[in-house]
Amino acid sequence: MGGFERYLTLWVLLCIGAGIALGHFLPGMTQVVAAMEIAQVNLPVGVLIWVMIIPMLVKIDFAALAQVKSHARGIGVTLFINWAVKPFSMALLAWLFLRHVFAPWLDPAQVDSYVAGLILLAAAPCTAMVFVWSQLCKGDPLFTLSQVALNDAIMLVAFAPIVALLLGISSITVPWDTLLTSVLLYILVPVAIAQILRKHLLRQGDAAFQRTLAWMGPMSMVALLATLVLLFAFQGQAILAQPLVIALLAVPILLQVVVNAGLAYGLNKKLGVAHCVAGPSALIGASNFFELAVATAISLFGLHSGAALATVVGVLIEVPLMLAVVAVVNRSRRWYESSGSRALS
Repeated sequence: MGGFERYLTLWVLLCIGAGIALGHFLPGMTQVVAAMEIAQVNLPVGVLIWVMIIPMLVKIDFAALAQVKSHARGIGVTLFINWAVKPFSMALLAWLFLRHVFAPWLDPAQVDSYVAGLILLAAAPCTAMVFVWSQLCKGDPLFTLSQVALNDAIMLVAFAPIVALLLGISSITVPWDTLLTSVLLYILVPVAIAQILRKHLLRQGDAAFQRTLAWMGPMSMVALLATLVLLFAFQGQAILAQPLVIALLAVPILLQVVVNAGLAYGLNKKLGVAHCVAGPSALIGASNFFELAVATAISLFGLHSGAALATVVGVLIEVPLMLAVVAVVNRSRRWYESSGSRALS
């Protein structure tokens, strides 16, 4: 992990401060940017999100799906956590904390939007940063690649139905046309562009491919930070009025990461999966595709919404939380391997 990624939380905090300052001192400028919309899609934010997502998707090799059988147990555990546990556990935590435990400190008019943002955050597993987490815990790279490729393939068809189901259960009305448009704009089209670009670059040789990835990587992070500046510029006045909101939204996100990482790690141990697979399995099970969550929240609920703010809180705490999970996975390796793991995947 490079220095920039290692201190991502610091850069996020700085962007939050810059965005709030812009929204407070230059409200006219933020209103002009907010007005740049077509069919409820803010053009500056939409462009930034494409620049953010496409470099990550270029790394995905869908040919790695052929490796799935060789890591069946580890992949089975991660799929179970990602698609059968995580979205539903987040919906439960959001309902418990935002509608009940923290209700006295939250604006009742925004609670539905906050809940929606947390559901969006958990509805899609992480794509890009997982490779970093896997490397830090000495994970099997073939497992990580095949798991990410499989998750991306599932996301193409499962993301919209899961989001619609959970928002419906939470009594939040979701316009299907807007949700499907979000899937088209922020999953289908970027995946298609990324795979076309990937094939074009690979025809020029692996060295050219790696050089391009190295060049595109910083663009993705810069686009993420620029998006945060815009989001917090629009959320600035609400945050200054209720700074406690960010801390309260962080609680269910933190609990979700701890529960899902622990469950994935424990299930892999019980099934005798090798540590080099169990580590990245736990990390993939716990982390979120926050770039997609941010984009979809903006499309569904708008730049000013509590949903957009909730997804941004996920960005704020993702890196330190994942680094903590990596530390636990690494330090528990001897314990994991000492009690009969059969080194299967």
